Amino acid sequence: MRLLVTNDDGIGSEGIAVLARHLDAAGHEVVIVAPDRNYSGSGAALGDLKPDSSLPVEQVAIDGLAHIESWALAGPPALTVVAARLGAFGPPPDLVVSGINAGLNTGRSILHSGTVGAALTGQNFGLSGLAVSVDSGEQWHWDTAAIIAASLIDQVAGGPPRSVINLNVPARRLVDVEGIRWARLAGFGAVRAAMATRVGDEVQFELSGGHQPDPDSDQGTVEAGWASVTTLIGIAEAWPAPRVDDGPDHDGFAIELDVAPGAPLHPVHRIPDASDHRSLRRPVPSA
Repeated sequence: MRLLVTNDDGIGSEGIAVLARHLDAAGHEVVIVAPDRNYSGSGAALGDLKPDSSLPVEQVAIDGLAHIESWALAGPPALTVVAARLGAFGPPPDLVVSGINAGLNTGRSILHSGTVGAALTGQNFGLSGLAVSVDSGEQWHWDTAAIIAASLIDQVAGGPPRSVINLNVPARRLVDVEGIRWARLAGFGAVRAAMATRVGDEVQFELSGGHQPDPDSDQGTVEAGWASVTTLIGIAEAWPAPRVDDGPDHDGFAIELDVAPGAPLHPVHRIPDASDHRSLRRPVPSA
């Protein structure tokens, strides 16, 4: 499978190198196209792209990956996906893998994440994708996140077209991770903006953390030691779900065989279909 590997931390990030090594070792054809600098918080921005735009691009060598074509593009992560999808770096990829981001991308704040924005840009262009982030700790557990990400590639690729999965991994050794669970988006990420104050010619932001996430949310799942997976839809219309007859919630199946918040990831699970409007739900307001 041909995989485009990108990120928002920049081509020099250790996370993208470790991710690419594990995907290459798993037998995939990997091409790396990443921003030439840090574009964290860029969301799915393309920048000031005009019809006659041309952006600098440089082929680079990444330690241990001399056999993999690697490019640094002077633009945000979403633009690397657009360029690759349109053939600037050879045959279009089959799948976008974005990360490994240094820090979690959880909750509704993922709207602003360049890591997630790259995967959702691929979705907008007809590709499935996987966004990968790892929690901060005493050390970065890049290998833990890369191994779990590599294990999900076939499942994501085998899902409905344009499936995007957001994977968040705790700051633990692989043997210490409890497993993988489906999770819904938390009301907030690990931190949130609590106050903005203008002081002279500057605006100062105050960030707060420490709020208690719901246990079946992505943030709560990771804090409990599990890796969380959430199916994302970028551009979608919201329609009411059709009425159905009351009946057993799971039709007699055990919850572990159903895709539901709190259910462990199981090999029989089918990636929820992003084209099925019945899977869309309004966000639950947070107190």
